[in-house]
Amino acid sequence: MTTKIKNILYVENGIGYGGAIICLRHLVRQLNRQQFNPLVVTGRKDLPYQDIPKDAEWRPIIDRNIDVVSLRVQLADSKVIGLIPGLSWLLNQVLARLDDVFNFLPFFLQLLWTAWRFKTDLIHANNEPLCNRAALLVGKLLDIPIVSHVRGDQKGSRLMASAYRLPTHFVAVSFWIAKSMQEVLHIPAEKISIIYDGIALEHLDLEADGHEFRRRYDIPIDAYAVGLVGLLIPWKGQALFIDAAIALREKIPNLKMLIVGGTPDECVAYEALLRQRVSQEQMDGLIVFTGHVTAMAQVYNGLDVVVSASTSPEPLGTVVIETMAMGRPLIGPNHGGAAEMIEHLKTGLLFTPNDAQSLAGEIERLFIDPALALQLGHDARNHALDTFAIARHTEHIQALYHQLLQ
Repeated sequence: MTTKIKNILYVENGIGYGGAIICLRHLVRQLNRQQFNPLVVTGRKDLPYQDIPKDAEWRPIIDRNIDVVSLRVQLADSKVIGLIPGLSWLLNQVLARLDDVFNFLPFFLQLLWTAWRFKTDLIHANNEPLCNRAALLVGKLLDIPIVSHVRGDQKGSRLMASAYRLPTHFVAVSFWIAKSMQEVLHIPAEKISIIYDGIALEHLDLEADGHEFRRRYDIPIDAYAVGLVGLLIPWKGQALFIDAAIALREKIPNLKMLIVGGTPDECVAYEALLRQRVSQEQMDGLIVFTGHVTAMAQVYNGLDVVVSASTSPEPLGTVVIETMAMGRPLIGPNHGGAAEMIEHLKTGLLFTPNDAQSLAGEIERLFIDPALALQLGHDARNHALDTFAIARHTEHIQALYHQLLQ
């Protein structure tokens, strides 16, 4: 008897093109098409997202017709509004209703229509329940299973806590995330599957030309290049990285500190503040902003050290997985997914979270001891090959689908 192919609708409403969507693309690329038919919906459709049709059918549905986030930032920065009691609260309520009417409602209705026309058997929300609440509500209306991929912590509003009641099942990207879900929101353990994100390790180009990356950004061959890789979002730790650069500029000759990653629309002001600070500290020749980079293998091979510096515990950063798989020296904060993945002095180095001096000390350690850096990279690659293979990730996800679709 022929088994009916199940239609899986993936919904991605992340803040920008980062690790979550990259991992999703790896998954749908590997999905068994004789069992599952994927359709990917994203809330954005700019250039990085336009590559998705290489991996699966793609439908962009804009989820931000009005940039309420930026308006809220401007509101918070307004000194005049703060002088009038109650005005800030009132304007925030107006913005919330604008968000509902012009952003959430149109996205929800279009997503509902798309899911119905696609004859969706299961919805897989690629981010936390709150930012994917439209997908969860669509799943409830259509009475189909809902999987929510959880990649962040559970601290937030009552609305966020209520959103966690909607999914049928959760995929936590680390044991740290699963533990937090159980302790903070009392999610039953049987509703959580811990599945590490997967990377198509066999497609990573270990021989990628790191010199080409250096040439593109005018990084001399003899420079000691340290890169923080990630979207320019405050909690990713770019400000902390700059603090570490200040501590190191007199200690490491020819030092270059690279901030690698694109800037989400709502964080443009944050990037401007970082650049202003770099200029004020007279570090324009030391700090390099690359913006979004697609050839990441060249980036990793072009750096002497890769840094993850998240100031809040991060579930399991893609940069950690990719850096380890590329066999590059890695430094991460001793909390969250990084602490779960990196064994200090074995597969990388850990520094005290939010401590720029500690981060600077670990960077200097690798500069002084290149043999240690080489060994850490070698052992990290072996660990990554055993832990983060996309085939293993896809196998676990497909097994979960079968379980939920019985």
